[in-house]
Amino acid sequence: MTRSVFVAACVLAASPAFAQTAARPGVDPHAGHMMPEMMMAAQQPAASARQDNPAIPPDNAASAARLKDSPRHGEWVDIKMPTGAPIKSFVVYPERKDKAPVVLVIHDINGMGDWGRAVGDQLAKEGFIAIVPDLLSGKGPNGGGTEELGPGVGQAIRALTPDDVASRLNAAMAYGKSLPSSNRKTAVIGFCWGGSASFNYAIAQPELAASVVYYGTPPMKTVEGAQVVDPAPLAGIKAPIVGFYGGNDARVTSTVEPTAAEMKKLGKPYESHVMEGAGHGFLKSQASSEANGKAAADAWPLTIAFLKKNTQ
Repeated sequence: MTRSVFVAACVLAASPAFAQTAARPGVDPHAGHMMPEMMMAAQQPAASARQDNPAIPPDNAASAARLKDSPRHGEWVDIKMPTGAPIKSFVVYPERKDKAPVVLVIHDINGMGDWGRAVGDQLAKEGFIAIVPDLLSGKGPNGGGTEELGPGVGQAIRALTPDDVASRLNAAMAYGKSLPSSNRKTAVIGFCWGGSASFNYAIAQPELAASVVYYGTPPMKTVEGAQVVDPAPLAGIKAPIVGFYGGNDARVTSTVEPTAAEMKKLGKPYESHVMEGAGHGFLKSQASSEANGKAAADAWPLTIAFLKKNTQ
């Protein structure tokens, strides 16, 4: 069962000049659960214990097998940055005769891995060009990314500023628009840390067509010792945002109603779905409980409908 809040889109004024700066949360809301997510594969039942649903992305344990069996064309590319190391990215193409929109996939706090790539492959199955950048490219001790950082991934990812992330996503967005098979419309989807990054990118990039936030938080600030939603950066949002949250994830889900209230005040399009009984990271850990599995099966079709509506 989903509990939904919807704020209707209003007629927006002409876009202001691009501003990359997005508010940083007062505290890192993801710092405390990096290790549990890294242990998730070991905690989950074997992939065979729960039937894989080909209509949605796989759970973490089934990701490698799903990628191996995919009929779609996926390739690694190095996306050039204005300065510094290129962004190592996995690009997956849909099988369709017309031009396709692009979806940027933002990985979670554990960095680039098979699961993020499998999400990209599922998006390609739905008709999108998916670009999955390793946002830690160049941050390794020898200039590499996630795979080189090992246990240092968490520290490296928390060192990325919203401006760092926006500049890297801007490069991925420009690459997607340059592809001959692209319709030049770009959306973004992110999970956990990446969900917060997806929200921030809707603030930073006025040309974005849509933003999908999975269990991520909006910009926060401290007021009289309490962490609250910061309404100031929300004023720059142009793209519609949809969020999916676990009903048993109060750390994140407690920000949903305040976010909806602030977005409504500003006349910004924001739709939220709180999935009853689901925990944090339910899409990636869908095999760990019936509630997570149901949440994943319910949330993904809504995700695809939202993306198609806003990128065609």
